Amino acid sequence: MQVIVAESLGMCFGVRDAVAATRSIENPGRVTIYGELVHNEAIRAELSHRGFVETPEDRRDELPETPEVLVTAHGVSDRVRSRLERAGKRVLDTTCPLVKRAHQAARALADEGYHVLIIGQREHVEVRGLAGDLSSYDVVESLDDIREWPHERLGIIAQTTTPTEWAAAVCREIRERNPNARIDWIDTICQPTKDRQTALEALLPKVDAIVVVGGANSNNTRKLASRCRERGVPAYHVQSASDLKPEWFRDCRCVGLTAGTSTLDTTIEEVYRELCSIA
Repeated sequence: MQVIVAESLGMCFGVRDAVAATRSIENPGRVTIYGELVHNEAIRAELSHRGFVETPEDRRDELPETPEVLVTAHGVSDRVRSRLERAGKRVLDTTCPLVKRAHQAARALADEGYHVLIIGQREHVEVRGLAGDLSSYDVVESLDDIREWPHERLGIIAQTTTPTEWAAAVCREIRERNPNARIDWIDTICQPTKDRQTALEALLPKVDAIVVVGGANSNNTRKLASRCRERGVPAYHVQSASDLKPEWFRDCRCVGLTAGTSTLDTTIEEVYRELCSIA
C-alpha cells in the first residue's frame, strides 16, 4: 500500500503563533485561557500540565479568577474584551490575524448600513465572536437558514475555515432569494484553509481512502473529512496514530494523508509512520 501526503496540510501560522505565545509565558498559573487555545487535545494537555487554567467553551460568560486572560486564536468580540478589561484583567491576545481581518470586514459592513450574514457554525466560538459586536445580523449555517430579508443591503462574510465551494453555493442562494437587495460578499476564508482544501482535491482522485488528522472539535478538520465522503472517498478522522486500525486499509492500494490547521507536525509524522508500518 502506498501512502501519499497532501502538499499542504497541518498547522497554520495563526495556530503556531498562538502556541508559541503560551510557551513564552513565565507564570502560567496566573493565566486563564479563554476557551480552547486550539482544538487539539495534545496541545491542551501540554497547557494543563504547565499550569494554565482553561475556561470551558460553554462557560465563557463567567469571569475568570486569574489576573491575566489569554484570548485564543479564534478571537472574541470587542464587547467581551472590554468586559474583561473593566474587570481589571490583563488581556493577552493571540487572535489569528486572519480572524481579526474577518472582524474588521464585519464592522465595515455594519458601519455602512448592511445587515451582516455570517456563513458558519452558529455556536462556534469564532462565529460567536464575529456576531458579538453586531446589532443587525444572521448566521447562515445551512441553506434552510436563507430567506428573503427585509433589508436593502446585505453584506456576507464567512467563518475563516468555511469550505470555499460551500460559501459560493450559499452566496448564490442568498442572491436568488433576495433579488432586490444590494449584496456585497467579502471573502474572509483564510488562505491556509483554502490551501488545504485545494491540496485535498488534488489528492482525492489518486487514493482509495484518506486519513484526516486533527482534533475531534476542529471545524476545518471535520470539513476536510466531509469533503472526502462527499466525493465518495472513505475518510478516517483520527486524533493520533493510536486511532488507526489496519482493517480500514485491507483493500487499499493507495491511501492519502492530510491534517487540519491545528494539528502538530509531530502528530502528523507519527500517523505517517504508523501508516507506513501498516502498509
